[in-house]
Amino acid sequence: MLKIYLARHGQDQDNATGILNGHRDKPLTNLGISQAHTLADKVKEKNLTFDVIYSSPLQRTFQTASIIGETLHIDNIIKLDELIERDFGIMTGQAVADIEHMCAPDIIKAGKITYFLSPEGAETFPDLINRGKNLLNSIEEKHQDGSILLVTHGDIGKMIYAAYYNLDWKDILTMFHFGNSELLILSNDTSAKEAHVIEIEQYN
Repeated sequence: MLKIYLARHGQDQDNATGILNGHRDKPLTNLGISQAHTLADKVKEKNLTFDVIYSSPLQRTFQTASIIGETLHIDNIIKLDELIERDFGIMTGQAVADIEHMCAPDIIKAGKITYFLSPEGAETFPDLINRGKNLLNSIEEKHQDGSILLVTHGDIGKMIYAAYYNLDWKDILTMFHFGNSELLILSNDTSAKEAHVIEIEQYN
């Protein structure tokens, strides 16, 4: 049986300054590096290991993947374009605080997070669900069993999770927060409600 683990990158410079990153390619902050090390240490404490680590090509994810790989002595880290964050369209580089002003009423609020749905040029959440399904199909063709890690981003990460567990994209947005350096599991013997393996209370 294949177990797929899904990790989000540590805090990057845009997270720290309240900027919507999307495809922007900023590095981890010092806090983000610390978060990635904390995640790696917790993974090691749980005696988890991975046959391969796949990472989004953006540096915030690859840095996180590299820290995990170094801690677990895994050299096999492969960049996958399909793991890149949602294209934010015209919202790329805008302030998080301006989402409601620029996008309402086409938004969904989930606690401290406000999601924009379809601004000009942005991937929609149904687009991301489809990307997630195609990614999972490709992964499952390459790996019939074992354990792999996907290091990715908030929006696409939640939609990969939704695609695996056949959840509606609107439900998944409000179900939980996928924070920096948190870890989820996608497995046939784990229910969607039990999928959070490592959780850190923060909202970047």
